[in-house]
Amino acid sequence: MNDDPLGQAIPGNADRGWERATIEKLVFATIREQQAARRWKLFTRLLWLVLIGAVVWYVYASQQATSVSTPHTAVVDIKGEIASGAEASAENVVASLKSAFDDSGAQAVVLLINSPGGSPVQAGIINDEITRLKALHNKKVYAVVEETCASAAYYIAAAADDIYVDKASLVGSIGVLMDGFGFTGLMEKIGIERRLMTAGANKAMLDPFSPQDETQRAYIQAMLGQIHTQFIDVVKKGRGERLKSDDTTFSGLVWNGQQAVSLGLADGLGNLDFVAREIVKAEEIVDYTQRENVGLRLAKRFGAAVGEGMFIAARSAGVSLR
Repeated sequence: MNDDPLGQAIPGNADRGWERATIEKLVFATIREQQAARRWKLFTRLLWLVLIGAVVWYVYASQQATSVSTPHTAVVDIKGEIASGAEASAENVVASLKSAFDDSGAQAVVLLINSPGGSPVQAGIINDEITRLKALHNKKVYAVVEETCASAAYYIAAAADDIYVDKASLVGSIGVLMDGFGFTGLMEKIGIERRLMTAGANKAMLDPFSPQDETQRAYIQAMLGQIHTQFIDVVKKGRGERLKSDDTTFSGLVWNGQQAVSLGLADGLGNLDFVAREIVKAEEIVDYTQRENVGLRLAKRFGAAVGEGMFIAARSAGVSLR
């Protein structure tokens, strides 16, 4: 405070300095509190991630320990579309097969199939790996069909020693297709002009907005014929003398399970329990199919949350993450 000539006190620099210091203290206290809260949040998320990782590891270790304790029938599911990135991709199925074959307690491996087919490339990789693992481990492989085993799914099943089906299962469809649409007539009707520029005479082959070229069509048809021949060779190699083929066998037709047995496309009627009990002689069934479990999904979510927390903490500390 300053004094005026009459001796009265008036507000001065001292009062204003005290107010400024008080405000600064409050602001810094708030910032420290926010930083502490962020650090605690980050620590909590890290702790959850560690706990979930421990649970996932414990469950996995327990499954591995259980799987080798007693003789059992190993099962690998092949369900849905056979395609890259799908549950029944070659990557997933092959990894599951390796785990099943590597387990000394597995007396045989069963492919539990319910698939309408898919990629011949993915199916070919799985078929080759089944053949390799059978020879390496000297173990039998059986295919058990539930609802459907068609096209690429049968390509895989052909590598099994025996195939078992339900009498109403759908089996076969030994063929290859490539489908698409042509919109040239529609474009003319609604007045749309197609402007396509390419480098390479066949670069626009099968473009749905261009007229079909007969030379290109014949080329694609020949390529499909070669893939079909590869499919036929795999089936003949896998089924051997059991196959009773005629003009319809490789035409793309499907048959019910009972017909498939009479045609030599399958060996008998039976489900998973029947094969494990009567064929493998190991009633205990262990599933080796690799799936993304709940723990892993939670771990991924918490991992993303931790990454966000680390970014916030670093930014509050003045660190640039560019």
